[in-house]
Amino acid sequence: MTDQLVPILVATIAAGTPLVFAALGELVTEKSGVLNLGVEGMMLVGAVAAFAATAASGSPWSGVLAGAAAGGAMALVFAVLTLTLMANQVAAGLALSLFGVGLSAFVGKAYESVSLAPSPPLAIPLAADLPGIGPALFVHQPLVYVSWALFAAVAWFLYRSRPGLVLRAVGESPQSAHAIGCPVIPIRYLATLFGGAMAGVGGAFLSVFYTPLWVENMTAGRGWIALALVVFATWRPARVMIGAYLFGGVTVVQFFAQGEGVAVPAQFLSMLPYLATIVVLVLISRNINTIRLNAPVSLAKPFHPEVA
Repeated sequence: MTDQLVPILVATIAAGTPLVFAALGELVTEKSGVLNLGVEGMMLVGAVAAFAATAASGSPWSGVLAGAAAGGAMALVFAVLTLTLMANQVAAGLALSLFGVGLSAFVGKAYESVSLAPSPPLAIPLAADLPGIGPALFVHQPLVYVSWALFAAVAWFLYRSRPGLVLRAVGESPQSAHAIGCPVIPIRYLATLFGGAMAGVGGAFLSVFYTPLWVENMTAGRGWIALALVVFATWRPARVMIGAYLFGGVTVVQFFAQGEGVAVPAQFLSMLPYLATIVVLVLISRNINTIRLNAPVSLAKPFHPEVA
């Protein structure tokens, strides 16, 4: 039983890691009052940029940096449109997502027949030797450990630091924050760029570490799932982590079920992760107070200092 459980846990954590990056980045963005629906596009552009940089340099870490930069650049375009030019955030985010899908497909054409050497997992000394839990939790790709550190940093930043308090104040009432001297627009710019960079890192993990090759539209809707996870988590970092690994677990179970020859159509198994996400969102949305519990009051609402 343990021999079967360990690979499932390892695969679950790996499958959930791109969502951890993308959803935590979007969480910080939304806490500032900005709704960026372009996560799918930013992940795809980050994935192809990371793959191209890794293929050219041979270093996966240069690929991660390239993915973060590409995701941040996409987010910058969104920020200029919505925060400076006051475009509608929902429309701009959808346009950004569609643009990212098309741009990544165009740029990635040259890399469809290229594959990268698999990166070996990093075993944490001593901890990896613990019976049962060691191989499951402490033998992973380095970015998995980075995602855990990111979770701790985001949780601390939002609820234990003064800048995090200011960020949340901007998301709750930008007019009040502006009145006491907080630079609302620069703060929202930084939060949006952070969200884009993290989406790019999530895409980089997919193309460089998880499946070291480039496939058009390889995120397969993970960007949209990351957006749903933020709502599922009611804007709380710990719940984002739980939701990401739940989605990863459902994804992995369908692969193991197919491998064991379970007599269920493969198409049904493939749709299970997305079906589970829809069911959870429907259950949560039945109680509007659950959604409003931690949702930023000014989410997706435009703000301009001159008319504050």
